[in-house]
Amino acid sequence: MKSPVPLLNRITYYIVNRKGKQMRPMFVFLTAKMLNDGVVNERTYRGASVIELIHTASLVHDDVVDDSYKRRGFFSINALWKNKIAVLVGDFLLARGMLLSVDHGDFDLLRIISAAMREISEGELLQIEKARRLDITEEVYYEIIRQKTATLIAACCSLGAASVKPHSGEVETFRKFGEFCGMAFQIKDDLFDYGEQRIGKPTGIDIKEQKMTLPLIYALNHAAEDQRKWLINSVKNHNKDRKRVREVIAYVKDSGGLDYAEAKMLEFRDQALEILRSYPESAYRNALELMVNYVVDRKI
Repeated sequence: MKSPVPLLNRITYYIVNRKGKQMRPMFVFLTAKMLNDGVVNERTYRGASVIELIHTASLVHDDVVDDSYKRRGFFSINALWKNKIAVLVGDFLLARGMLLSVDHGDFDLLRIISAAMREISEGELLQIEKARRLDITEEVYYEIIRQKTATLIAACCSLGAASVKPHSGEVETFRKFGEFCGMAFQIKDDLFDYGEQRIGKPTGIDIKEQKMTLPLIYALNHAAEDQRKWLINSVKNHNKDRKRVREVIAYVKDSGGLDYAEAKMLEFRDQALEILRSYPESAYRNALELMVNYVVDRKI
């Protein structure tokens, strides 16, 4: 992370000191260890480092795009140093991650990461396009969260597999495993928007940003025509009205939207666990099972 530019060093120091759960590198290490009798190598460390750099870069850029001034309870980079610097720092982190792979000839790992980055961008743009018309079907919603969120967790698990078993069938198997985890992770995030817990983002923020999440999509699909019009009008034209947002949240809860989303989340969790259970039991498999369950049980 070191750079001859003092400003950049100050900012990267700030980023490193407020690190998050580091769940993604954990997926890299645990997958590699499970497939290789507990042994990791330098490629595994590089894969975990690259994924954390890329993930951090995407968060820095996200905060600029979303005009968000808080991240994990701290001020975001754009809040402290403005948008221009935040965009450049995100670019630096991306380049640093890419070079780490190129400098060591990890081209198979680089391909996995680059494909994930492309999909993340496509998912964000698809969500923006659909948010304008509020015409997201359940199938389109799954495609958006697969690209936006699940693809990065899928990349973590396939990176872990590729680092110890390059060009093997395990790389694709664990890509699918990570994808199922990621789908469950994002639905859990969507459910937080309707919860009471203090989780670092205010309740109802997805509605304010006109994001069509699974509970809301279910409520719309099962609403009478007049209620449907009221919901769409509320999200489109009254998303800054706190009272109206609270009414939408209450309607979605009463219509069974949260229960439906939770059931779907658990389906994805079970598909991930099914893949794991086809491997011999070990401390690493058990740890991965705990990670999968953490994704759906977490409070933040």
